[in-house]
Amino acid sequence: MNRHLLVGLLLPLTLLAGCGNAAESQKAPAGPPVAVVNGKNISKSEFDLYVENVGRQSKREISEAEKSQLLDQFISMQLAAEAASKAGIEKQPKVQDQLALARLNVLVDSGLQEWLEKNPVTDAELRPEYDAQVAQMPKEYHARHILVDDQAKAEALTKELKGGADFAKLAEKNSKDPSGKNGGDLGWFTLETMVKPFSDAVAALQPGQMTDQPVQSQFGWHIIKLEESRTTQAPAFDEVKDRVKMLVQRKKLQNYLDELRKNAKIEKKT
Repeated sequence: MNRHLLVGLLLPLTLLAGCGNAAESQKAPAGPPVAVVNGKNISKSEFDLYVENVGRQSKREISEAEKSQLLDQFISMQLAAEAASKAGIEKQPKVQDQLALARLNVLVDSGLQEWLEKNPVTDAELRPEYDAQVAQMPKEYHARHILVDDQAKAEALTKELKGGADFAKLAEKNSKDPSGKNGGDLGWFTLETMVKPFSDAVAALQPGQMTDQPVQSQFGWHIIKLEESRTTQAPAFDEVKDRVKMLVQRKKLQNYLDELRKNAKIEKKT
């Protein structure tokens, strides 16, 4: 799991690690610097972190040829930061808050990553989560309907259908919905995609059944016939294993944070 996705699960913090003062919260190992700016060494590890962040934000691999240009950018950042520091910018309350937020971001990000490494998701945890997600997949319905503006007309059409009239032909002749030209066929859909009076009526039908009375929605009066229903086809476990792993990680992290809150003394002042 991308380590900088971790904070995104929990806090809307700006990812500033590796940019300016935020990177100085971690001591870089000794080694030849990649540059010296006004007597200050820029370590390779610090620059590598900057390159890593640029690659992550642009969602691509940074080539060796680009690194020279990035080094110039990083040097410019160091000079700008130095000038801001000399001007007393970092003493401004808002800037201090932003620096504190950047430090918090780095600590949370690194801390949660380390916790996940010590508490990894096991294969035994993945299958139950997959099964739970599959169980929540919505049912799909295939139905036809006839939509008219007038209740009396809807009731008259319902009477014709009960007498043996062809649903598709009546829909083609009478429905004001665009589906009417296709015999009222709405294709496959889930209940969540339909207005509630319509979806409630569909859910109460068995395949082959028609609504006993017209159903009113904000669009008019519906006569509905359910053709068939099916359970949504779930993707194979191996196809979504990585996504399932991320879901389990989210839950583990949330449980970890809930435990931290439970054992903490918290007093909200607002």
